[in-house]
Amino acid sequence: MPRHRLHTPVCSLLDCEVPIVLAGMGGVARSELVAAVAQAGGYGILGMVRESAAFIGQEIDAVRARTARPFAVNLIPAATDPVLLEAELAVCFDRAVPAMCFFWDVVPSAVARAKAAGCLVLHQVGSLASARAAEAAGVDVLIVQGVEVGGHVHGTVAALILVEQIARAVSLPIIASGGFATGASLIAALALGAQGIHCGTAFLATEESFAHYDHKARVIAAAAEDTVYTDAFALNWPPHSPVRVIGNSVTAALGDNLMGHHPDRLPREVIAWEEGRPLLKYSTDSPLRTTTGNLELMAAFAGQSVALINTAPTAADRIAEILSQAEASLARIAALTQPGAKS
Repeated sequence: MPRHRLHTPVCSLLDCEVPIVLAGMGGVARSELVAAVAQAGGYGILGMVRESAAFIGQEIDAVRARTARPFAVNLIPAATDPVLLEAELAVCFDRAVPAMCFFWDVVPSAVARAKAAGCLVLHQVGSLASARAAEAAGVDVLIVQGVEVGGHVHGTVAALILVEQIARAVSLPIIASGGFATGASLIAALALGAQGIHCGTAFLATEESFAHYDHKARVIAAAAEDTVYTDAFALNWPPHSPVRVIGNSVTAALGDNLMGHHPDRLPREVIAWEEGRPLLKYSTDSPLRTTTGNLELMAAFAGQSVALINTAPTAADRIAEILSQAEASLARIAALTQPGAKS
């Protein structure tokens, strides 16, 4: 099979065909979506944040039953109970997953253990300081997250600035995250010094995503201005952990008081259920296929790239669309830079 013209060095490192990476969204990026992205030539990351070791093992096996392509497992060492983290890492290593992806604060011991187990290590960062810490810890690939991103937001700088800033400062391959959902943004990321893009919102709105239909529909209908940056959805995470969600009645009721919500001071009110597990208002749980209850009150994570998402195709069609748009963007640039090009 001929190499795609947008195949970058990080594709060779990760053993994928095109530089489009599925974000390891907790709950949403399960085996069906990971395998679909991998089979279509992208790179899948299984979102297993604070899941049981048994469930992680099942999902790893389910990915492998659907595809022979490599993938990563996403965990968050800094926001996971140490006993649970130990069990999560153990099942990943026992099943010889090819790569681990970590997020939030850099935990060098987790990176070292993954490397010792023979895994490639990707780490999502939101600042230059975190990028340097991850590089020093020995990671192989940096996912650089701009403030436009959906879900938990680790930094405060726009991707347009942060990606280029970190690309100038480190020697590691970079995947750009935050507002990257189209072919034009893929070309922009490459121009900034990245070697690919990391897509959450674009893949949340696909057929294989485990997000609830209501969540997908809200992504399709939303504009960039409908997303809200807040730390009100704080239960289950450490304090001072802002997120980006599509605004709902919870954020509307807060008015201008979107920040400063410590999890210890938030009420515990059951609003929904997930396979028998009660879900609380103000928690970081998002509505999944199997969730019942008052979904409108839940955190509908989404980045500002919702402005560019208006369908929910298969993951393969989403990747094909991004690649087609990228080719069109390259052609447009070539035409604009030809001598005598008209304004």
